[in-house]
Amino acid sequence: MPDLPVQLSTEGPPDTVLPPEAPEAVDALEHAMAEPPERRREAVASVVARWPRFLDAWAAMGTLGRDAVERYAYFRVGYHRGLDRLRQAGWRGNGYVRFAHATNRGFLHALDGLRAAAAEIGERDEEQRCDEFLRQLDPEWGRRE
Repeated sequence: MPDLPVQLSTEGPPDTVLPPEAPEAVDALEHAMAEPPERRREAVASVVARWPRFLDAWAAMGTLGRDAVERYAYFRVGYHRGLDRLRQAGWRGNGYVRFAHATNRGFLHALDGLRAAAAEIGERDEEQRCDEFLRQLDPEWGRRE
């Protein structure tokens, strides 16, 4: 067997950073989340309807879900919308998507919410896949404050 040189890179896997959301979408979500609890879910739903690719808004809908199934559904939509956005940003199924980049947080929150909601409804294999995926995307995931 011939000796082949091993190519080592000091850079590691690439980081993917999602582009920022429109400032008006961010402002709308902030205002919606500031609504009184009895109006908050409806206000966030209006943000999602106006900006359906806004991952932070889908993650917020997940946290505002009325039961485990509804939370699961919203987080799952956010996760799939996030995969689309990551691919548009150049992600090809490998590399990091770190929480340290604020624009990645909506996707990571949706994925973590999907993990938790999957656990709530007894989808243990999906819970585990989401947990592993989070740690692959951001090796610091479990260690952040």
